[in-house]
Amino acid sequence: MQNTNTGSEPRVFDELTPRYFGGMPALLINIAAMLAAIFVFVLGVRSAAPFKVIEIVAALLYILIVGPIVFGGLKVLKPNEALVLTLFGKYIGTLKGAGFYWVNPFATALRPGKVPITKISLKAMTLNNEQQKINDLLGNPIVIGIVVIWKVVNTAMAVLNVDNYYEFLSIQCDSALRNIVRMYPYDVAGDDDEKTLRSSSQEIAEKLKMEIQEKTAMAGLEIVEARITHLAYAPEIASAMLQRQQASAIVDARQMIVEGAVSMVEMALEKLSERDIVQLDDERKAAMVSNLLVVLCGNKDAQPIVNSGSLY
Repeated sequence: MQNTNTGSEPRVFDELTPRYFGGMPALLINIAAMLAAIFVFVLGVRSAAPFKVIEIVAALLYILIVGPIVFGGLKVLKPNEALVLTLFGKYIGTLKGAGFYWVNPFATALRPGKVPITKISLKAMTLNNEQQKINDLLGNPIVIGIVVIWKVVNTAMAVLNVDNYYEFLSIQCDSALRNIVRMYPYDVAGDDDEKTLRSSSQEIAEKLKMEIQEKTAMAGLEIVEARITHLAYAPEIASAMLQRQQASAIVDARQMIVEGAVSMVEMALEKLSERDIVQLDDERKAAMVSNLLVVLCGNKDAQPIVNSGSLY
């Protein structure tokens, strides 16, 4: 049965099973029939009887026309292969399953697009599109690549609704990728809760899969998985973004160092006061705090000056 939609909606074809017979019996029967026709033709020519003319003509027609046409109905399919058959322009069904078949010899197997083969593969296949340069939510150009695992689930729609479902899938993947990338920034410093292309790759891959599936449903394709395989800033801004990331990392590291240094100075002053090791006035405490912060926060090892004189 074929369902049709009115308006601009694509047609929805239900896969049909065409009438077919076993290929081997049909082959043997046709070979036997052609041998019999040859035998009748030879006997008719030798006898030269007038009433044998009809038999000679019939045998000759079978040998030259009918027999070869019957051979044209033989089809061989490997595992996970299918043939979409039409009869005088009308879809009559899809032949599936590995085996040797005989179908109506006037049935035509449609090609999926402009490829030289007529058989449609039902295997899970991989599409690895070229990397694209797309602007993210913040307008930064990034280079991103994806891989899509897909398969044909409705052969009639794959052949009859689109011209070439390989190219159709590739174009729809590019379109869906651009739509998804423009919804997220590549990365946002200091906000762990915001979703980004770098930190939320799994969730973004699921959304990408759903959008590609929605766009390719009319072609009878099923998207098994979509993954991001490459993600980086575009070369023209990669150096600047690297410097920004390095600066952000340095600021975070300095902040941690200062917090640790202040805690250590505070602890040192408390221990000196509790154990009554030395009594320091405010000026000496300020000098001590300054020296400790320099030692703890400096990039290089400090070179201490040992005072061998009195405390003051």
